[in-house]
Amino acid sequence: MKKLAIITMMILIVVLTGCSSNFQPELTRVDVQKLTKDGMKDGEERIIASKNELQTIEQSFDKIKWSPKTKPEMARKEDVLAIFFIQEEKNMPESLDEYRIWFEGESATIISNKENEGYGRLTDKTEVRDLRSALLLGE
Repeated sequence: MKKLAIITMMILIVVLTGCSSNFQPELTRVDVQKLTKDGMKDGEERIIASKNELQTIEQSFDKIKWSPKTKPEMARKEDVLAIFFIQEEKNMPESLDEYRIWFEGESATIISNKENEGYGRLTDKTEVRDLRSALLLGE
């Protein structure tokens, strides 16, 4: 009887650990559209898929101070429209998150379409420089 209980317990452990997923959401791509001062597309579109550039963007976004449920009004159109492609689950379609980004000297303002983010500010000048460089090819 003890053997049966031990075998049953081992099978249960194998099944439970085999079914659990350690998959972490992953940024797989960013589509960037640079906009002119009047909000028109300037024709420059860029797809970022390099692991190094994606990692730089993720590191910068980790430093953003978000204010969810804030409805900001900006005086001008965004400098960049960025679409993030995020693999949430293995073998499933990516989710798309839209970010409108304004670069203002040594800071950046970001408005997200995600409710839990909303309005954000990036004030670390190194991170702002790295984000601008990754999105706009060093501008």
